Amino acid sequence: MSSLVAYEDSESEDDSLDQVEEAAPTSVKTGSCEQNQEVRVCNSSEVTQSPHSFTPDRPPLEHHGNISDGDSYPPHPHSQPQSCFDWEGKYFTDVAAQEKHFTDTTAPLSFRSAQGKISPVQTLPHMPQGVGEGSKTAKRHHTVAPGVRPYIPKRQRLPTSVETVDPKFPAEQVPGSQTREILSEVSARVKPYLTHKVRAAGIPRKLLMSLGGHQGPVNTVQWCPVPHLSHLLLSASMDKTFKVWDGAESGRCLRVYTCHSGAVRDVCWTPCGRHLLTGSFDNSAVITDLETGQQVVRLDNQFKVMCVVPHPSNPEVFLCGGYSAAVKAWDSRSCKVVKVYKAGIQQTLDILFLRGGVDFITSSDCVSRDSADRTLIAWDYQTTAKVSNQIFQERYTCPSLALHPLEESFVAQTNGNYMAVFSSQQPYRMNKRRRYEGHKVEGYAVKCEFSMDGSILASGSSTGSAHFYDYQNARSLHVLNAHSQPCLCVSQHPVLPATAATCDWAGEIKVWH
Repeated sequence: MSSLVAYEDSESEDDSLDQVEEAAPTSVKTGSCEQNQEVRVCNSSEVTQSPHSFTPDRPPLEHHGNISDGDSYPPHPHSQPQSCFDWEGKYFTDVAAQEKHFTDTTAPLSFRSAQGKISPVQTLPHMPQGVGEGSKTAKRHHTVAPGVRPYIPKRQRLPTSVETVDPKFPAEQVPGSQTREILSEVSARVKPYLTHKVRAAGIPRKLLMSLGGHQGPVNTVQWCPVPHLSHLLLSASMDKTFKVWDGAESGRCLRVYTCHSGAVRDVCWTPCGRHLLTGSFDNSAVITDLETGQQVVRLDNQFKVMCVVPHPSNPEVFLCGGYSAAVKAWDSRSCKVVKVYKAGIQQTLDILFLRGGVDFITSSDCVSRDSADRTLIAWDYQTTAKVSNQIFQERYTCPSLALHPLEESFVAQTNGNYMAVFSSQQPYRMNKRRRYEGHKVEGYAVKCEFSMDGSILASGSSTGSAHFYDYQNARSLHVLNAHSQPCLCVSQHPVLPATAATCDWAGEIKVWH
């Protein structure tokens, strides 16, 4: 923060300015108009000036943005810029996380940009001078040294005080304006591939970057599905936070979201790429704005949320499953439960919408005797009826599911240390002649995922390695020694060939190419 210079004669100067205004009303009106134009230039990117912010009976110094009102002029209700962080106190329950996030995102975008480009010394000489006010203005100009702000009264300084963020701070503390700038531009590494069709997926073999910052196990990582935003990498952790990274070039953490008071178990992108859907052990599901960090919707499920998934053709509706015998369908517009899918299970591990969103599959942790009819269940989305419950007959739980991007099939990760493939059309039969083996699960929530062309199936492993299989013949293509702790997720990039992100139980994220 730049130092403040206190003027002992600020009250007397304001009074004398009042007298000057009465003596020269014509010059003051002209100055107000010109000064109004100057303010719009300084804050054209963010701040919209209210038509009531400037009145001709006030001294022109009042509207300059750095010189405040005197005691004889009370603050105008439209003169203060609306704060962009009023929502923090309402939603954050973790006091420590709230204070950290407040210091990171305090400065509004328009104030920082104006502060970085136009200094008080540059704008003050352009202020119009009326008859007799040259001496007072000159006195103020001579007093203000280059790089020093004029005096601001305490009553106006308190509600608008901000801290300038040092660009040398760690990546987690990058303010929201940096996120906006990155979102507005296409990554230089991704841009050459946007004009081409999806190429054959390759196998990543070399480490590109290592992303550290989470203090707990990272449950999942996901690339943004929107092609021109696919440089963004989303991660969810048991440390109660989820983060967005620049996973294509710099590896910087662009924003940290701390809106949950419990472990963030699952997270996914909305189809537009501008919102994030998260489920947490604090019994809530939250839709968060990517750029501002504000919570658009917060819903209480009354159970620990293990998985969340938006409807493929109606993104305003999403499903939540977890430590409950039922799966709930929420409408984010009305914040109400629109459908409930009841089954005699202990908890739901994963949910997978089939193509078109007419049916969906749920997996449970029910492994007791005669429980083969409840491991995988197919549901009709509209009627909430069970379509089939005789899909998987082996007594293993399935911690994750993945849909093939082109063919009518899906795979289920099992605790039998293999992945099984099923038809995505009724009666959802399992292909017993094809299974993907070589990795280990051992009770961890290890995820599996297809490449964009569907030729490669990737999976993590409790041994810390990442495994890549040929989907057609189930042959192991490559084993990547990624981590020393269990590797929970392998996410293949939707645009860049031979690029993938992995995460582990120790909180580390790595990008490979």
